[in-house]
Amino acid sequence: MHVVVLGSSRHPIAEPFAGGLESLTWHLVRGLRDRGVDVTFFAGPGSDPALGATELDVTPLRLSDTARADVSMVPEAWLREHHAYLQVMLALQRRDDIDVVHNNSLHHLPVAMAHSLSAPVLTTLHTPPTPWLEPAIAIDARSRNVARRGHYVAVSQHTARSWSHVASADVVHNGVDVRRWVAGPGGDDLVWVGRIVPEKAPHRAVAIARAAGRRLRIAGPVGDAAYFARHVAGELDDDISYVGHLDTEGLVSLVGSSAATLVTPEWDEPYGLVAAESLACGTPVVALDRGGLREFVVPGVGVLVPQGAGDDEAAEAVARAVGLDRDACREHAVAACSVDRMVEAYLDVYRSLAELAGAA
Repeated sequence: MHVVVLGSSRHPIAEPFAGGLESLTWHLVRGLRDRGVDVTFFAGPGSDPALGATELDVTPLRLSDTARADVSMVPEAWLREHHAYLQVMLALQRRDDIDVVHNNSLHHLPVAMAHSLSAPVLTTLHTPPTPWLEPAIAIDARSRNVARRGHYVAVSQHTARSWSHVASADVVHNGVDVRRWVAGPGGDDLVWVGRIVPEKAPHRAVAIARAAGRRLRIAGPVGDAAYFARHVAGELDDDISYVGHLDTEGLVSLVGSSAATLVTPEWDEPYGLVAAESLACGTPVVALDRGGLREFVVPGVGVLVPQGAGDDEAAEAVARAVGLDRDACREHAVAACSVDRMVEAYLDVYRSLAELAGAA
């Protein structure tokens, strides 16, 4: 089987990962190749050299002075990304040796141009509906050429439902490499991991940790410097610390030596990979009940906190979570959240699409 994987051009597909999309793509490419699949991979600059990616061409465009003088010109970064995916999709039109094109980007062009390829195009829905992608999927769904329409997978049942007004999507949960994310000894402190942006809301984790009377360690890339300065930096002291953007080994050590992981989204979390990673380390999860988290943060391995709950109620959830069986957390992650399960599920989808394309 020959699969083309389209990665994101916005962040390198390399450790330390910018987020769950980048982690999924990195693990998927490696997992497919380990199973003998021929993978052609396109990704942004700075991606892991071991993946052998063809770099998406996002270098500055050669625009004439007249074009640059157009007052309606959109930001150049948008133009670079647009033309990078346009070049790839046009190049794939000339290929007849591809079984499936798997779009793991957030860009609309692979969806809009799916009908122009001879191979089926599968798009993973990593986010709630976005204004760029939603219309492209809606237009694709109205195509009269049913055999050339795009196909979709969502990272959770919740995310599939959020897109159901424009597309029907199978569900393949994200996966964590349970060979690297290993059980840790636990500890007394709480941990929060993720992109430091308003929708991930680490400031809420700070308030919960203070209410629970426990120290908190925060790790992750600063995605919004103004938010970090306004809502996080001023809270740092002996009890609340920021330890930086860590690689996998650093995160495994940090999470595995914590009493519980706080997951505090102020948006509907499409999946919640940090919670799965925590469980793989044997560390229970305390999560605000939003999005897809409840599909794998189940009783016995974590505590879900209602969206409208206050910090004191969340602190009570922390007290319950730290007493959960760490071995049970680990066992649940291995059974339900492994990257091997994810890769095999995608292979099943690829085979099904290739059979449909062959029948057509």
